[in-house]
Parts: sequence; structure tokens; C-alpha cells
Amino acid sequence: MKSNGFQFAIVVLLMLSSSIYAQKITVGAKGGFSIPNLTGGGSENPLNTGYSSRFGPDGGIYGEYHLNGKFSISVGMEYCSQGGLKDKFQAYPTPAEMAPLFAPGTAPTYLYADFKSEAKLDYFLVPVLAKYCWKLDKKNHLHFYAAVGPFAGFLLNAHQVTSGSSLIYLDEQKTMPLPLPAQPFDADTDIKSDLYTFNTGVSGFVGFSYSFTQKHALFIEGGGNYGFIPIQKGIANGKNHTGAGVVTIGYAYTIQNHFRRRGM
Repeated sequence: MKSNGFQFAIVVLLMLSSSIYAQKITVGAKGGFSIPNLTGGGSENPLNTGYSSRFGPDGGIYGEYHLNGKFSISVGMEYCSQGGLKDKFQAYPTPAEMAPLFAPGTAPTYLYADFKSEAKLDYFLVPVLAKYCWKLDKKNHLHFYAAVGPFAGFLLNAHQVTSGSSLIYLDEQKTMPLPLPAQPFDADTDIKSDLYTFNTGVSGFVGFSYSFTQKHALFIEGGGNYGFIPIQKGIANGKNHTGAGVVTIGYAYTIQNHFRRRGM
């Protein structure tokens, strides 16, 4: 699936760059940071609730086909960090090694402890966005724009990183501790096999750009993305949706189409 995503993005970018009918085509690169979180779920499963935001990198390249002076279509290839963070008292699945502490068949589904748990998910995104631009000055240097559209997402890596130590409890109210010393939670677990490797959703942003020549521009953008497909394959870990706020800065280069000026 990841290979198909790269091939799809490259083909579309080549189609954009080879069109003889475009008045101009812009290519660019951007980088910044993502503030992802995992949303959804419900009280019926304590594993997929209680996430807060974390920080991660974000960046990519894109090609933009200008239909006219205000409207354009862009296709990108982006690396985006997703996931979420829990740094508090929380539930976790009862480990097999603790089953002997209970009578046969009575081991609880979840235990509770106070530790840090961070879901680190890395995605390759292929967004296809419709973009509208407003000129803010008479010399056509400063612009404000907004873009929105769907994306295809391909999971690259997925890890659950836990740390800290804590007493173990049978209940969320901390009234029934297990007769054990504080247990360590330091681990880095590959969870990619538990998640779907494909997702799709919507992405959008607003931004400002400044063109310091006809071909060169700098820009800053803020926006986000949201995945429509719950990421977990099974119901044991609940159901969560990916999503992130994103802030990036970048550089854009405009390619003038000489074929059109020659009347082709």
C-alpha cells in the first residue's frame, strides 16, 4: 500500500507538470510540526479514551496546477506524525504473567496504573486539495489562501512507548490495589500489525504567501487533517480516529509554461 501511494502521487505530479494547457505550475516544499491526537471511542472501552495531544514532525512536497489567478489544484506527498499521549492514571490490558494472581477464569480484562503511554504513528499522506487565493496588495506580492480536500494515508510505523512505574489497581477509583510492589512500565512496542495500514480523510489549511519575485515565494500555513477510518483492526483496543493540527513554513517555485505562450 505504501508503494502504491508513492506511485500514485508521482504519476499525478508528473501529469500536472506536463500539462501544456496550464498557465503556470508551482512546486514547493514545506516543513514544520504536527500536534496530533487520537479521538473517538467511548466509555465501553477505557483503552481508547483519555488521549491528549503530542508533538511530532511534519513536512513534504507538492505540485500545484493553477486554473486561473485565484483557483488551483494541488497534489502533495507528506510525512505526518500522528498518535496521542496519556500521562496519568489509566487502564491497560491484564498481562498474562499476572493471571496466576486470580482464580481461574476470573482475571479482569483491564488493570489500572499511573504511567506515561505515547502512541507514535507515522503516516505517508497524499492530499489532493482545491485552493483559493486572495490578493492582499496592489503589487501582487502578498496573498492569503485557503485549501481543502481529501487525502489517502499509508501507515509507515506505529509504536506504543510506555514509561514510569506504579502500583497496580483493580479499579479506576484506586480502592483495590494488588499485593505487589510498584511495577515498571518502560517499553517500546511495535503495534503496526494491530492497525490498518490505509486510511483516508480530509485535510485543509489557510496560509499567507509572499512572492519576492515572479517565480519565488515563501509561505506559512496552519491547518489540520482527520482520518475517517478507525485505525484498530479489532475491538480489543477500542476504536480511534487519527487527526492533527499542523503548522508549516515553506518555499514555492513557479514554473511558467512556455508552450502556451508559443500558441501550442
